[in-house]
Parts: sequence; C-alpha cells; structure tokens
Amino acid sequence: MSEERARRGPRQASAIFVATLELLAEQGYDGLTIESIASRSGVNKTTIYRWWPSKDAVLAAALVHSDLLAFAMPDTGSLRGDLLALAREITQLLTGEQTAPIVATVLAAAPRRPELAAVASTFFAERLTHEQPMFQRAIARGELTPTADPATIMDLLAGAIWFRILLRDQPMSPDYLSGAVDLVLQGAAAH
Repeated sequence: MSEERARRGPRQASAIFVATLELLAEQGYDGLTIESIASRSGVNKTTIYRWWPSKDAVLAAALVHSDLLAFAMPDTGSLRGDLLALAREITQLLTGEQTAPIVATVLAAAPRRPELAAVASTFFAERLTHEQPMFQRAIARGELTPTADPATIMDLLAGAIWFRILLRDQPMSPDYLSGAVDLVLQGAAAH
C-alpha cells in the first residue's frame, strides 16, 4: 500500500482512529483487535483490513494521524518560546485524561512487541518531521547553528519530561519545564 493511500484511509478513518485509541487505553495492547475496532467504530472489519493489514498498522495510523494526539507546532517568535510551548504540549499529552493511558500502554508494551516498537518509532519520526520548521526558523533567526541536531534537542527535552512524569511519577511544574528548556538550549549553544 502506498504511503499516500495509508494517510488518506477510508472515509471513516477518524472513527477508526478514535476507536483504536479508546480501545487501546481501555483494554491494553493485547486486548486490541481488528474486530473490536470494527465494532466500536461502526465500520466493517473488511474495510479496516482493506486499508491496514494488521492491528499494528491501524494503531500506527491512529497514533500518527489521530486528532487526539495532535497539537499545533508553536511559532512564538523564539526557539525558547517554541520549545517551552512544545514542552507544555508534551506534558499535557503525558498527563491528559484521554491521552495518558494511551502513552502508558504503548510504552509498557513496546519492549515486548517489536511491531509496536516500530509503531512508536513511526510516531516519533512523524513528530520530528512536524517540528523541523521550528528549528529552521531558529536557524534563520541565528538562535541555533545549522549543525545543531533537532532530534537530539527533542530527545533531551522530551526525554526529561517523559522520565519525570512516567518513571519518577513527579508533577510537572512551570519552573521545571523552563529549566529543562534552558539546559537544552545551553547545551545546543555550547555544542
């Protein structure tokens, strides 16, 4: 299947994506099936199979294209402002009532499921693609050197947020986010 076709999906793609993510949060990865997605979304399972050959393929599409996990890339006029706004969005994604269970389920299941690890990889690669304009603007403004690696910057920033929330189970404060952004920017400037 072509990438363009996979992005388009059937007319009911939105309902399929919502059902997929709801079921993932409710029943976990092992409880997610094409049949349950079809039933919840009101779409025939043959339609789902026509577009996606497996639950991993549906899940990948849902993670990447669902409105539930989407957020607009910030354009505040400065890289620091953009990263701070993005850090707030990541925090909301990891703590939101609807999104936190999805993130936790994917994170817990990925080490045991190579297919799910590939889904997570697709999700983060897609996110980095959307973040590129933010870094290009920063380079154009002289805030970042052209040799800076946006993936490393995002790994450091998002990793700090993920670690604090999911592994340390500590609350996220505005001061922590601001400090994390500043540390990442200082490291990027020094490098």
